[in-house]
Amino acid sequence: MAFDQALYDEILAAFAVDTEHLREAAADFRQDMRLGLAGSPDSSLRMLPSYLGLPTGEERGDYLALDFGGTNVRVLLYRLEGNGRYEVLSHVAKPLKVDGVYDFIGAQATGEEMFDFLAGLVNEAVSADHVTPYLLGHTFSFPSSQTNINDARLIIWTKEFAARGVEGEIVNELLRAALVRQGLTNVTPNAVINDTVAVLLSAAYVHGDTKIGAIYATGHNTCYLEPYVGMAQPPMIINMESGGFRKLLPNRFDAALDEVSEKKGEQRLEKMVAGRYMGALFGMALAELMGKAGRAYDFTSIDLSRMLEDTGEKAQAAATIVETVTGEMLSAEDAVRVRGLARSIVARSVRLIAATFVGTLWQIAGSGEIRRQHIAVDGAVYEKMPLVKENLTRAFFELLGADAPKVDTILAVGGSGLGAALAAAMTERAEQR
Repeated sequence: MAFDQALYDEILAAFAVDTEHLREAAADFRQDMRLGLAGSPDSSLRMLPSYLGLPTGEERGDYLALDFGGTNVRVLLYRLEGNGRYEVLSHVAKPLKVDGVYDFIGAQATGEEMFDFLAGLVNEAVSADHVTPYLLGHTFSFPSSQTNINDARLIIWTKEFAARGVEGEIVNELLRAALVRQGLTNVTPNAVINDTVAVLLSAAYVHGDTKIGAIYATGHNTCYLEPYVGMAQPPMIINMESGGFRKLLPNRFDAALDEVSEKKGEQRLEKMVAGRYMGALFGMALAELMGKAGRAYDFTSIDLSRMLEDTGEKAQAAATIVETVTGEMLSAEDAVRVRGLARSIVARSVRLIAATFVGTLWQIAGSGEIRRQHIAVDGAVYEKMPLVKENLTRAFFELLGADAPKVDTILAVGGSGLGAALAAAMTERAEQR
């Protein structure tokens, strides 16, 4: 087999984002932020208030954290020690779906079944202690509307979740009822936050000078501390649900992916950048190169990572992975091209995310200068995918110029779990005032 070079070049061009389009994306993103803050229906960003500012770093005490961010669910018991220090006292983690055993994600599952499962994990984390009072912070990483820190109503499932009886409901009420059924009347959920907000809280607790938090994993989202300059209200973390940003130019592979997705027309940016979708985009593009357009090969972001980790001249990893998935043997020349395709898909993902970060930096700065700060990022794609940090840095320099060295990205410390515990502590402190 030999790929058609002209077709290959055309496919790579379809995933390219030059500096001009990068700048347009950043500007459009900031404009959507401003429209969303003003309540305009023309914004594709939800701009959801978290009802939290940033931690002081002096939060102390024992708090439970329920980290419900995707397929795998964690419950942790944290001891916050102040000065940005903490200890994990217990940790329980289980998937919401095990093939052939149980499935609390699909449409056949009910919300009651799902939350009973979560309450069981909480029971394990506290070693079936039904006496000691615990406050619980709940990281819930799906689009939700909130009127206060404790009441988050699920707007819509994303990431292919479809359990019945949860959309439109207040998730902490579902959790509270499940805890009671479990006999855990001593556990009180007092805060619910998005996982992206949790990332920002955890990083700000440890590092300070952090005003943007993001998830770059199976899904994608970003939050930030809105300064509300010149307004009476205090700064507040805003969950943008940035995966829903749609003022972009999708290519034909993006359009085909959206067409077969669970939520057609939703989460356009997420479908162009997140780990869940990278492999699918790669598979569709590869199928076209192989003369099998329309076929969907089952690649993953981990496959792309392994291809890029192999920097050898023959791109053997790419050849092996493609043969395993498709049954087709590649020449050394085509294997190198396949690795180049993986590189292009990853680079586009990173560059689009960088554009949204820059749009957010412009919003925080307002009419002033960009200040030195960290952008906290959690997620396996950011942590493990080759070329991510290099592409982020390059895009920052393209858009920010001399201000680029003022900004760096850091891996979130403690991530969603620590952030949930901090939210519980911060809410308790606010209620005591």
